[in-house]
Amino acid sequence: MALYSEKVMDHFRHPRNVGVIENADGVGEVGNPVCGDIMKIYLKIENDTVTDVKFETFGCGSAIASSSMATEMIMGKPLSEALALTNQAVTEALDGLPAHKLHCSVLAEEAVRAAVKDYYDRNGIAYDPADFPAESCAHGCEV
Repeated sequence: MALYSEKVMDHFRHPRNVGVIENADGVGEVGNPVCGDIMKIYLKIENDTVTDVKFETFGCGSAIASSSMATEMIMGKPLSEALALTNQAVTEALDGLPAHKLHCSVLAEEAVRAAVKDYYDRNGIAYDPADFPAESCAHGCEV
């Protein structure tokens, strides 16, 4: 069995939605201090819907593939659905990731959440703090 699925390889070789959105409505940047991956998600929001999303990722193939897949999964979705994105959903959409690379999908989830939170903060939109748990090192960093 191959270490990486065809979907992971496709999103690594041909990532979707790469780039920067100038004047983005929300920007989320997260990193993993253990492996050095850094993921940045840019959102354009209209009528509570993600109308454009771009990413910049410095990291391994799994991090790039996870970023790419996450952007495809939230494009055109209401913010409530973008917030509901989980690392498990990203992993499943990629037809799996090796266990030692699951942190990449967690980074994608965290970057999307951070971008939505940034949008809410910039626009004075009230939200449930429980939707944005404090940095917990869930993405594999060692404390």
